[in-house]
Amino acid sequence: MEFRDKTLEELQKHRSTASAKNALVGLDGFIDEIVHPVAQRRGQGDDFTAMKKIAEFGQRIVDAAGKSTNIELAPKLEKLGGNGPIMANALHEAGVKTRYIGALGKPDIHPLFKDFAKKTDAISICDPAHTTAVEFEDGKIMLGTMASLDKITFDEVIKTMGEGAFLDLFSRMDLISLINWTMVPNMTAVFTGLLEKVLPILPPHEHRIYFFDLCDPEKRSQGDLITALETMMRFQSYGTVTLGLNLKEARQVGDALGIPTQTVDEKGLKTLASLIRQKLEIGTVVVHPKESAACATREDTFWIPGPYVEQPLITTGAGDHFNAGFSTGQLLGLSPLGCLTLGVSFSGFYVRTAKSPSLSDIEEFIRNWK
Repeated sequence: MEFRDKTLEELQKHRSTASAKNALVGLDGFIDEIVHPVAQRRGQGDDFTAMKKIAEFGQRIVDAAGKSTNIELAPKLEKLGGNGPIMANALHEAGVKTRYIGALGKPDIHPLFKDFAKKTDAISICDPAHTTAVEFEDGKIMLGTMASLDKITFDEVIKTMGEGAFLDLFSRMDLISLINWTMVPNMTAVFTGLLEKVLPILPPHEHRIYFFDLCDPEKRSQGDLITALETMMRFQSYGTVTLGLNLKEARQVGDALGIPTQTVDEKGLKTLASLIRQKLEIGTVVVHPKESAACATREDTFWIPGPYVEQPLITTGAGDHFNAGFSTGQLLGLSPLGCLTLGVSFSGFYVRTAKSPSLSDIEEFIRNWK
């Protein structure tokens, strides 16, 4: 595949610059408990058959209407979570100097985040939220408890870090990624605080990348979504804005912006990304379903197939790894096709291994891509 060879060439040329790049990521933080719903148990421990499809799980719940039911959730893994920490961890493993601000525990860092907090020199604002991720072959259901995230505000960020230290940190960043707008109720106000009180007084940095991911805005009102998108647009005055969307999010944004539903083939994904980018007047829009990925820039639209796997080891965090890969490509100055290839490769490596890849891992993955 030509795009793979092109990406490998670009990586070999630019990968040494990764350690000179600075990234700041925030602002959420979750304890992720990944579980499998039990369809039939034969014995203790792992001696059970899991529900394979979301429809099976849903039907079990529907059948309980007017009665009751008991669904066992068998624990598979407990790990640090949240869109921000997962993306930041992946950027760090790729060799980018990464700092984190978010919900990792207060007054003490939660034990699951201690290693992560140390390697990202993290600043914690409040306690993490909690997600029970119910995984199936055809997707996952995220059950969240997130009242602690109400404490994430612009004023609290400044108070926790100190205004001078925050301004200094922000001024040195090549990538600023503020994600999980959906789960952080005050995120739009944080955006506004940065636009009005921080960015106008910083030295210019025209190549700075602002990367946003809404993270499943279904539960938020369309009015709130439009306000958030309009606020994100304003960051384009201080660098270049990238909006990352999975297919569901892209369709939700498309509906909010009055864009007709598109097909999920190459042409449809490229058209959807392009129309969203034009409506928002930002630098780049990325749309990444499971099987492929597309992006639109000011110059053109691009698409590649993905290294899809029927039975992944893990799926929670796959999108965050895509974001880390795409952003790493942008930081390294790769072409849009190269950025897309890094995005699907980061995600593909992660779902097969449950580990965040180094750039050496990614080079090997791309060479052996089947």
